[in-house]
Amino acid sequence: MSDRTVAPNNLEAFWMPFTANRQFKSNPRMLVAAQDMHYTTSDGRQVLDGTAGLWCCNAGHGRPKIVEAIQKQAAELDYAPAFQMGHPKAFELAARLAAKLPKPLDHVFFTNSGSESVDTALKIALAYQRQIGQGTRTRLIGRERGYHGVGFGGISVGGIVANRRTFGTMLTGTDHIRHTHDIKRNAFTRGEPEHGAEFAEDLISVINLHDPSTIAAVIVEPVAGSTGVLIPPKGYLKRLREICDQHGILLIFDEVITGFGRLGTPFATDYFDVVPDLITTAKGITSGVVPMGAVFCSSDIYNAFMTGPENMIELFHGYTYSAHPLACAAALATLDTYEEEGLLTRAADLASYWEDAVHSLKDCPNVIDIRNLGLIGAIELEPIAGAPTKRAFSAFLEAYEKGLLIRTTGDIIALSPPLIISKAEIDELFGTLRDVLNTIQ
Repeated sequence: MSDRTVAPNNLEAFWMPFTANRQFKSNPRMLVAAQDMHYTTSDGRQVLDGTAGLWCCNAGHGRPKIVEAIQKQAAELDYAPAFQMGHPKAFELAARLAAKLPKPLDHVFFTNSGSESVDTALKIALAYQRQIGQGTRTRLIGRERGYHGVGFGGISVGGIVANRRTFGTMLTGTDHIRHTHDIKRNAFTRGEPEHGAEFAEDLISVINLHDPSTIAAVIVEPVAGSTGVLIPPKGYLKRLREICDQHGILLIFDEVITGFGRLGTPFATDYFDVVPDLITTAKGITSGVVPMGAVFCSSDIYNAFMTGPENMIELFHGYTYSAHPLACAAALATLDTYEEEGLLTRAADLASYWEDAVHSLKDCPNVIDIRNLGLIGAIELEPIAGAPTKRAFSAFLEAYEKGLLIRTTGDIIALSPPLIISKAEIDELFGTLRDVLNTIQ
């Protein structure tokens, strides 16, 4: 391992994303290797990955089949354009993904990230409405506290204030319904909350305000992840589907986090038995190894564009790296790994054990709520008066020192380990986290 890998001699040039740059650069936390459930730090310590990287390394780290596939592909075909050209693995991957989706979702548009997937889905929704003679439908509806990446489309339909407030007026023609977090009625719920399905009726109010003929699509995360793991109340998503159907509005599920086994089913649409018109994915599609995303849609949506002269481009949208050969190779090997090890459903087997472990922290200091579903968990902490986010960030720093990687958002600790986690590692994770919560002020 080179000195450059272990200790860069200049940290200044890299403007780090979603990071307190000055704090980090005064006391860097460097990861230099990873294998299975652990990172290795620059000072040689092992850190248990409690967040699957950034919700993405579902198969764990350094998986041989994925590594080998990337190496082989780089030597065979390093790049191929996706505009007016193709390569076999792109079509193979699309077919394999389509086979895992509930009908009628059977077409795939490749992107490079969750942010690109969201912007793509929003554009497809707008273009589709126009294709079917509903060109007045230009409005997009998101949800408060929703996270849909960092493109202008994503932050416009998103509802996390810090991601929006410094970037101007956003896209015009967007609106938001309420989030579903109701700590007064649902604190310390195990799984789906009993209370809150009525929050879906907010969509009717928005429809009545703008008129349904102006609304193209509604986008929600089935489980709102980056805002702090907000679990949908029982019946909430089904009611959104009913309202959208009633008014000719497309429903988009943002499954960038919930896709590829996080809830114990291949996708959240399977878990909740609600099929949207479009699904956005990324992260777990390659287990985070190579950037990639995808949008899934139905034949009806796809075929609506397959009109006019056959030599004409049907959708003026795409990316230089759509269906990049290395990403496709990584995704195919990731799917192989998921299938061979049963990882797309493994969270269902561990869910009960995980749930008990998460809720075992209920008696820790400053814990005001705990939430869980599948292999996702959240511990919400009482904010320090006058210093919001400080308590959770202190927990993040202390956990890292104790050999555990967690994710914090506001004063919420979010957990989403690789799907290969063992019960012993679950015990280790929550044992360490208990020590952390008992240590911080």
